[in-house]
Amino acid sequence: MKKLIVFYSLDGNTRFIARAIAESTGADMMELQPRVQPELKGFMKYLWGGRQVFMKEKPQLLSFQKNPQDYDLIFIGTPVWAFTYAPALASFFELIKLQNKKIALFCCSGGGKGKTLENMKKMLAGNQIAGEIDFVEPLRRDRKKNEDLAKEWAGKI
Repeated sequence: MKKLIVFYSLDGNTRFIARAIAESTGADMMELQPRVQPELKGFMKYLWGGRQVFMKEKPQLLSFQKNPQDYDLIFIGTPVWAFTYAPALASFFELIKLQNKKIALFCCSGGGKGKTLENMKKMLAGNQIAGEIDFVEPLRRDRKKNEDLAKEWAGKI
């Protein structure tokens, strides 16, 4: 079974979990990269991200190095922005119409997942959702425990 991890990460939390999943499953990784991403810090970063979500922006992404259609199991990960998935995922969902795939969802937040996983499932109708999990600040809150949890979860999918 061919496995792929599709993810977007701004602060590194989602990338950290994606790497743990890759180590556990041997999955290929595909990080979504917006063509333009300002280097903002602090409150301005959250303001910029929230504005993108509320304006339903879909940033243009750099070319994909892998074709998700070639994979049987796809893990999809995102940070939580304004209680939903990051705009880079909105772009991905618009560009790649996944159907009849086995999908596992994960997200990383600073305090709560909101409707992130629920909203992702709506965008992935027509696929089998094999599992979902959320992490709160995995790089700051017991890194090893979160890494182990990600590996254990992914291994069960």
